[in-house]
Amino acid sequence: MSPLTQGLRYRAACDHYYSNLKPRQQCVKAASKASSVLGWINRHFGSLNADEFKILYKIYVRPHMEFCVQAWSPYLQKDIRCLQKVQRRATKVVHGLNNIAYDDRLEILGLLSLEKRRLRGDLIEVFKILTDRENIVKHQFFTPSLCSHLRGHILKLLKPRSSRQVRQHFFSQRVIDEWIKLPSDIFTSTSVNMFKNKLDDHWNNVGVKRY
Repeated sequence: MSPLTQGLRYRAACDHYYSNLKPRQQCVKAASKASSVLGWINRHFGSLNADEFKILYKIYVRPHMEFCVQAWSPYLQKDIRCLQKVQRRATKVVHGLNNIAYDDRLEILGLLSLEKRRLRGDLIEVFKILTDRENIVKHQFFTPSLCSHLRGHILKLLKPRSSRQVRQHFFSQRVIDEWIKLPSDIFTSTSVNMFKNKLDDHWNNVGVKRY
């Protein structure tokens, strides 16, 4: 077998392997399960007020679209829409919001878009890993950076180079840019809840949109 043939076969095998790492199937399954639970809520409760909806949605529907999402977070628009349309449909259940624009429904209900939720979850998970609050060997995921030109906080990370799109969207890669943008005072948090609160306050202060 010629080196060229070997190379082509190796490339085809790699492409097949990496294609299986795309989160499409998981997104479809998660959206399907969440939609099923949402349908059950609709049948048994009908129209809900905002407080009732948020309790049921946060406990029974949204967790299906966020369980271990750091491992399969979507990056293709079709997969992002697959999940987001569940939340779009869910917010219409609230009495009086059916004919209001989706972005306005999120604002009224005090909900983040699922994209923002995933980013928030990524940042929280990084904090937990780097501060040894997870039973994970952090150096298998992240490399501390000693470069002085990066924004100076105590948990700086190095972003390794990657040529493959699927690799660029892995948890340990995609979160680095957002992580190093955070202000240093967030990293003085002594608990996960403190980190969450400081992150939310920072986003509010810089005007991060919910959608």
